[in-house]
Amino acid sequence: MGIARLLAKGWVVFCLFAGAHAIRLAIKSGEPTLSVLADVIPPLLLFAAAGLLFVGGYGAAGVEPTVPLRARFRPHHLVPGFNELVFIAFLLASFVNQGFIAPDQIENPAAAAISSAVAAVVPGQRALEEQLSCGLDGGRVFSSAFAWILALVYIGSAVSRLKLTAGLIRLERVTRPEPLGSSPLAFVLGAFAIIGVQLLFVGSMYPWLPCSAFTDVSGALLIGLAPLMLAYLIVAALAAAMATGPE
Repeated sequence: MGIARLLAKGWVVFCLFAGAHAIRLAIKSGEPTLSVLADVIPPLLLFAAAGLLFVGGYGAAGVEPTVPLRARFRPHHLVPGFNELVFIAFLLASFVNQGFIAPDQIENPAAAAISSAVAAVVPGQRALEEQLSCGLDGGRVFSSAFAWILALVYIGSAVSRLKLTAGLIRLERVTRPEPLGSSPLAFVLGAFAIIGVQLLFVGSMYPWLPCSAFTDVSGALLIGLAPLMLAYLIVAALAAAMATGPE
């Protein structure tokens, strides 16, 4: 997968997840549903389109100008693969849990046990719990634990098909060369994956965030989306690195 397509997918996921949480939080605060939709959807579409335009410009820069437009974009490019379908399902599960299930599980012993188990494996979960000890929970601890479980399961599932994914990347590069080159792409993705692991999995970023940072859409993204996005980035980096070598 080229970096342009990876950025485009990540941007669409980010915008949809943020928009869904913005609508949920506005409706929860008592605003009329139609008014909320009218206020959120148009800016969301413009925001998403601006990002995709930038990403599309980068992707087009790496394609020969003599290649027809219909050869650059084909229907199968829009069809998600198995890993993408699993990722979408996990995103939906994380959103539903975060918005409608976790807030009612604050006193649930099972939810507390799951959060403790995840905290024993993920240092970032412990760092988040320490930041939320200011009295702000509302299901955020369990939402984060659930998202990390989904992220770890996704990595395990995708890694089992890593060799196949790398082979598909090699075939794709025959007709659609990566502008950065295969090795630089693997290096860039690997570097960002390492940074993401340090900030999120290890939890280095949480002590720098105030408690108020977890009360709005940005906090919802950090808790419910960021672990899954990091998992997707790690898998993409591993696949890109494997694709640089021989079959």
